Amino acid sequence: MLATLTLLSVLVIDQVIKITVKTTMYVGQHIDVTPWCQICFTENKGMAFGFSFSGTLFLTLFRIIAVGFFLFALSNLIKKRAPMGLIFCWALVVAGAAGNIIDNLFYGLIFSESGYGVPPVASLVDFGQGYGSFLSGKVVDMFYFPFFTWPDWMPLIGGTTFFGAIFNFADAAISCGIVALFIFYRRSMTIPYLFHRP
Repeated sequence: MLATLTLLSVLVIDQVIKITVKTTMYVGQHIDVTPWCQICFTENKGMAFGFSFSGTLFLTLFRIIAVGFFLFALSNLIKKRAPMGLIFCWALVVAGAAGNIIDNLFYGLIFSESGYGVPPVASLVDFGQGYGSFLSGKVVDMFYFPFFTWPDWMPLIGGTTFFGAIFNFADAAISCGIVALFIFYRRSMTIPYLFHRP
């Protein structure tokens, strides 16, 4: 029940935020919440936090395989009655990865193209009439926390923003799950433990 509630909660929250941003903002538009917290709409075909990696098709297939791998591990942990915290952390990772896969699979089919730098904003369209095809949807990112800018005199990083990545709720779920796993459950992060049948 814990795993199911975690999966459903993350997926619903993630998609509600993404659909709201996608249908009310154009790409590049930003809303200042505080000087160090912004809602900044961007789309990407790459990895988490907007990093570029490869084509959307390859990345989507990789994500699907990874989610299958994590889901199998999560199922094993549930069957062997692993600690609740461990199950929760794995559920966060699985849900976050699945949230971004939904964008890749379906957003190209159900949304019109978002304007870049200027309106229009995207709208829901008849299934299959969107800006792309199955597996070619772009992931929606929106959370941006430009905490500060490094001094210009610093080599390599001078003038750049500390933590300049733009991310979404699914990315945050993955990151929090992985960090918590390594802090609290490092001894459980072994192949024999995760995949040994109970």
